[in-house]
Amino acid sequence: MRTKPSYQLFVGVDIAYRTFTVASLAPGAKPKREPKAYTQTTQDFARFQKRLQEHGMEPAAILVVMEATGSYWVALATCLHQAGYAVSVINPAQAHYFAKAQLRRAKNDALDAELLAELAQALLPACWTPPPQIYHELHQRLAQRANLLALHTQVSNQLHALSVSSVLIPAVRKRLVQLIETIAQQLAEVEAELLDLVKIEEDPPEVAARQDGQLPTDELTKKWKAAIALLLSIPGIGWLTACWLVVTTLNFTLCETAEAAVHFVGLAPMVHLSGTSVHGRAQISRSGHGRVRSHLYLATLSAARFNPIIKPYYDRLRAAGKPMKVARCACARKLLHIAFAVVTRQQAFDPDYQSAGKSQPELAPTAG
Repeated sequence: MRTKPSYQLFVGVDIAYRTFTVASLAPGAKPKREPKAYTQTTQDFARFQKRLQEHGMEPAAILVVMEATGSYWVALATCLHQAGYAVSVINPAQAHYFAKAQLRRAKNDALDAELLAELAQALLPACWTPPPQIYHELHQRLAQRANLLALHTQVSNQLHALSVSSVLIPAVRKRLVQLIETIAQQLAEVEAELLDLVKIEEDPPEVAARQDGQLPTDELTKKWKAAIALLLSIPGIGWLTACWLVVTTLNFTLCETAEAAVHFVGLAPMVHLSGTSVHGRAQISRSGHGRVRSHLYLATLSAARFNPIIKPYYDRLRAAGKPMKVARCACARKLLHIAFAVVTRQQAFDPDYQSAGKSQPELAPTAG
């Protein structure tokens, strides 16, 4: 059983675009606000660390909690982590519901910082570790590809609307056509870069272990590429879904179990029952990563036809009268269970795994 860490100081940091506001909380005391907000600069990062040092504690004894607000938190979190502080980056929804549980009504930067300090003391959220370079390489390209696709659809719709106009200006049409061609070219470039990133070298060089016990960058990159290759062995999962899964879950290190991964993505069914009068239909929570959830759902279109585990499961659910969407969501959950097992056990997909008499709890049927 994992022991809870003991901290001597809890610090809440409310992140904004140009500034961040701080409040600290010692066990048994009331939260204390910093009188002035810090700016998002290297100089104020150092000034904030100097202020923390004035408490006379080791950096590891101080838990700093902040919300994952856009990308504004990354620089400060990385700086504090490198300095040895315990840094936790939480989902903003977690802070929102924590505030509701405390019946908070007022809201400003200082109060939000106090709330995060209190949350740190009450919940002791897990510490954050900066992801490897390949995470940034993949994530930024995947996000850019999604944005380019959305822009391509938008401009294509504009061109279609223009084509049915009673008066067509050739110069306007020409610019739209050129813009669509440019976006298509950039999409091809991004996809080529992504495919090159996940390509596994036939004979990767040997990498020496670091003295601190952490995997070196080259070794981490190798592990991420290997995970994507393992996911591609699952019928129904393509390279885009594989990349999104590995990036979102930090190569399945954010979730200890397959069921935790299901909740993390937002595919877990939420029961809505109360007493004798409330009998709502169970629905997926949708509180997780929407893009990964969509990719997994779309992956079931192929998996329900060609995956030897998913196909009979989908057919059985449909034969039992389950609506198509319900059956596909259940298959998406099962597909995620398989993906978790394949990556964490470092074994390619084997449709005969269970029939061979091996125990594989991650592949147990999920509720429809």
